[in-house]
Amino acid sequence: MSVFGHTLPKSERLSGRSAIGELLREGRYITSGCLKVCFKAGSADATRIMVSVPKKLFKRAVKRNAVKRRVRESYRTQKSLLGRPVDILFIYNNAEVLPSEVIFKAVGDALKHISEK
Repeated sequence: MSVFGHTLPKSERLSGRSAIGELLREGRYITSGCLKVCFKAGSADATRIMVSVPKKLFKRAVKRNAVKRRVRESYRTQKSLLGRPVDILFIYNNAEVLPSEVIFKAVGDALKHISEK
């Protein structure tokens, strides 16, 4: 683990058809700025996340990957706002690539809302 604890190891990434399906079926949805967020109490030891950027919004993979990178970076630096393990799916729902500061604020607001629930 890094000195600052701002890492995103494989164990904190949500993967697997059954885990994702369970999250989509049983999770609660909120909207935070440019993001739609689905979350549910985690069954694992750590919080796990997944980021989705629809191909319908960005045809070019370069833009989709840039947005995913910004969302993951925003989560990684603010994940200390969560107090308990949660499974989270961030879905980007804006037709343009927003600046990192806007995405950072949207992720922070979503994490604060999740930690209160």
